[in-house]
Amino acid sequence: MSKKKIVSIEERIPKLKQARKKKVNRRLVFYLSIFFFLISIIVYLQSPLSHIKTINVIGNSYSADEEIIKQSKLTTKSNIWTINPSDIENEISKNEIVESVEVNRKLPWTVEIELKEFERVGYVERDHIFYPILGNGTTLGGAGQEHYNGDAPLLAEFSDEAYLLRMTSELQKLPENILNLISEIYWKPVDENKNKILLYMNDGFMVDGTIRNFAEKMEVYPSIASQLEPDSKGIIHIGVGAYFESFASPSDEEAEEENDEASSEDMETESESEE
Repeated sequence: MSKKKIVSIEERIPKLKQARKKKVNRRLVFYLSIFFFLISIIVYLQSPLSHIKTINVIGNSYSADEEIIKQSKLTTKSNIWTINPSDIENEISKNEIVESVEVNRKLPWTVEIELKEFERVGYVERDHIFYPILGNGTTLGGAGQEHYNGDAPLLAEFSDEAYLLRMTSELQKLPENILNLISEIYWKPVDENKNKILLYMNDGFMVDGTIRNFAEKMEVYPSIASQLEPDSKGIIHIGVGAYFESFASPSDEEAEEENDEASSEDMETESESEE
C-alpha cells in the first residue's frame, strides 16, 4: 500500500487564513463598488450633468420650435430623468394645430418632441387676405397672404362656421391626389339641403355635391372624369348617385339647330322628288 501524505493542521492554517482574507477582500471591493456607484448616481442626478442640453422638435410646419418648447415647459435646467413625457404630451396637445405628439428621451442629454399637425386643407379669404385653414377648422391667422397661390382649395361663402368645420373635416379625409384636383368650393345652401356645395375643379369640370359624406362620395370623381372627353363641359353630380350632366355652348346649340333645319329641308326635297 502507498503511503498517503499527511499535512499537519499547522501547515493548513496559513492557507485557510489567506483564502479567507482574499474572500473578504473581494466582498469588500464588491460592496465598495456598489457604494461608489450609488454615490455617483446621486451626484449625477443632483448636478448639471443630468440637465437637458438639447430639445429637438420634429414634424412641425406651422408652429415654431420656440413655441412648442415653451408649451412643453422644458428648459436646459430640467433634469432629463425627472421629466414626465405624458404630462408634456398633454400640455402640447392643447395646441389646436397639433393632432398628436410623442416625447422621448435621447440619452444622455437630449429630449425629442415629435409632432403630427393637422394638414392644411384649403384657404379662406377675409378682408382680401387669404389664410390657410387646417383639417380641424383652425384658421392660421398669422400666415395670411395677399395672393391666392392655388396650392389648396379656396373655401368661399361659408358664412356659418359650423358648416365650414364640417367641410374641412371632410377635406381632411380626402386622398391628396383628389384634394389637389379641387380649385374652389362654394357653400350653396338651399331650404331642403343646407349642406349643398359647388366645386370648381382644376381640370375644368364642376361638381355638385353635399358636405355630408363628401370625402366618401368624392372618391368616384377620378373614374368619372377619366371617362369624359377632355373638351367636355358640364357638371358631375355626386349627391344621390353619380352622373355627368353636359351643358352645350350657344354655338353648339346653333349648330345643332342648323343641322336639324338642314335635315328637315333634305326630307322635304326628297318628298317633292318622289311626287
